[in-house]
Amino acid sequence: MALPHAWYNEAVFYHIYPLGLAGAPKQNDYGEPTHRLRELFAWIPHIKDLGCTAIYIGPLFESVGHGYETTDYRTVDRRLGDNDDLKEFVRLCHENGLRVILDAVFNHTGRDFFAFKDIQQNRENSAYKDWYCNVNFWGNTEYNDGFSYANWCGYNLLAKLNQKNPAVISYHCDTVRFWVSEFDIDGLRLDAADVLDFDFMKALRRTANEVKPDFWLMGEVIHGDYNRWANADTLHSVTNYHLHKALYSGHNDHNYFEIAHTVKRLYEMTANGQPMQLYNFTDNHDVERIYTALNNKAHFLPAHILMYTLPGVPSLYYGSEFGIEGKKERHSDDSLRPCLSLDVLRNDTQKKTFVQIISRLGEVRKSLPALSYGDYKEVLLTNRQYAFTRNLDGQSVLVCVNNDDAPATLCIRNMNGMFKGLLSGSSLNTQNGCLTVTLPADSGDIFVCAQTEIKTSPLPQIQPTEPKKEPVAPQTVQLPKTQAPKAVQTPQKEAPKPVQAPQTAPAKPKSDTDDSTPDFCDHVPDGLAYEDMTVEQLQQVIFEKMKKNGHVTERMYKDIADNVWHNSLVNWAKSFG
Repeated sequence: MALPHAWYNEAVFYHIYPLGLAGAPKQNDYGEPTHRLRELFAWIPHIKDLGCTAIYIGPLFESVGHGYETTDYRTVDRRLGDNDDLKEFVRLCHENGLRVILDAVFNHTGRDFFAFKDIQQNRENSAYKDWYCNVNFWGNTEYNDGFSYANWCGYNLLAKLNQKNPAVISYHCDTVRFWVSEFDIDGLRLDAADVLDFDFMKALRRTANEVKPDFWLMGEVIHGDYNRWANADTLHSVTNYHLHKALYSGHNDHNYFEIAHTVKRLYEMTANGQPMQLYNFTDNHDVERIYTALNNKAHFLPAHILMYTLPGVPSLYYGSEFGIEGKKERHSDDSLRPCLSLDVLRNDTQKKTFVQIISRLGEVRKSLPALSYGDYKEVLLTNRQYAFTRNLDGQSVLVCVNNDDAPATLCIRNMNGMFKGLLSGSSLNTQNGCLTVTLPADSGDIFVCAQTEIKTSPLPQIQPTEPKKEPVAPQTVQLPKTQAPKAVQTPQKEAPKPVQAPQTAPAKPKSDTDDSTPDFCDHVPDGLAYEDMTVEQLQQVIFEKMKKNGHVTERMYKDIADNVWHNSLVNWAKSFG
């Protein structure tokens, strides 16, 4: 079954964390509104010029600190301005052809939310005591409330709402209706969707269908079978953390098998017979900037080519189109959420290459419906080269990437006719059903039939982190007719070898309902750094972390067992936080 044509299936998103970008104070003093949101109006033409067609912005509503401890769902955070500022922001976005979705923090509230304040004041007599989970008037917290309650992720600052309470469901659905009528928004990103109640999400979906045609619901989900959340009854899409991890670690480890395996598994994970359009990203407000995460900065290009051309909806995080750095810190996300000056970034000549790359990819994405709706077929795969096609109604797109520090020549079989490279400007002709593609080091290209009318011109290259000492002759990579592709051998250096898998595969879960823990290893010592663990120990750690998020299915278990690359497992374990 084909995907329905909708704005969100064709979108390229630009993600803004407004409190950071606008330089708002870390704490809300509940004083007079400061109209910082209006300072972001200047970013709208820039976002449009990048080829983006939608903006995800949030959190925006009154809160205590970072925005996810909501005080008032229907009033813009006074550190950003007021409701009129948000109305004008959305109006300007729509005027420039940009849809707008907001952060919806519906799993928990802050302690200043009216319902929580009422419980503090009236205790057992509060009409809102059932709005929260596990309220216990015999307990206490570090705030000395004289009662305890369930929270999100161990933080009592974030009091967990009881989403099975009809009053809570009604309140949040009314909030969605208010946001649409007041601000004319086009969708929501649901914070912490992986812990939201499924019946609650179904109620939100019914509300979405009611308030606006093509109103989009996208949920934050870290791990698991994504079609549990993204389907016809609950959400349209979820965050693709599986691909996010694979995009940087697959390049850092020179391991395109990890990326291709991830894509294949997700592509087969259909919902109601339809392929899922997952929300793809290289970075966001919770993870390290892609330019920091990549060991070789030149991999910025192939990583983003993949993000824009693989199945799903691509998203840029503000500032990453300039190749800015941002390291994930243990106790603060401030480095991931900086205040930026658009004028300063634009005047930095060293950053123009990155903007040119992103703008071109935006043009290509918009010009080729096959990248939004086409099927996916892997046509060549080695550790360091990867090629696939996206096909739709006679339009065929070939994507080729190379993560090696040497050039590579790929022979793609079963191709016919003339092709042109939309990033290189090159023209190629097939011979005997084979298209020969030569890629520079750390690069990639997108090929279409030569008759396709799309502007082409060579893109500038990003210099590798460590320049090569001597030139290396191009390699030839060919997909054999009868056997699986082998890893490319570079004469000057050895390709990294994967860590060997255990001789005996660990036992699988007995059934989908069996929660017994299979043993990847006998014991994981306390305090042992991920880098010092064995493959089996890392697999066990990842299994335990997944189990904390819910039932681990056989598919999820197999994903862990099939991954035997040490660096990849280390990055995977770290991605849980």
